[in-house]
Amino acid sequence: MASAEPDEATDIHCRLDELLEARGMTLTRLAELVGVSVVNLSVLKNDRARAIRFSTLQAVCEALDCEVGELLVVRHER
Repeated sequence: MASAEPDEATDIHCRLDELLEARGMTLTRLAELVGVSVVNLSVLKNDRARAIRFSTLQAVCEALDCEVGELLVVRHER
């Protein structure tokens, strides 16, 4: 069975900063809308999250009016 750990050349990148800027929204406002702490969203925004609940992912996407693939992308180089 393959490891769930990303290899050195591939990882998941969260485009939260870009989506917030495009919508003129702050991280604080998103946290209010989603019901998640600013600290937890900051961890996601800075690509330090190890996991995200589907309910949180859905709430973030609804608040930002985006699809999961717009928020989370596979990055092949660092």
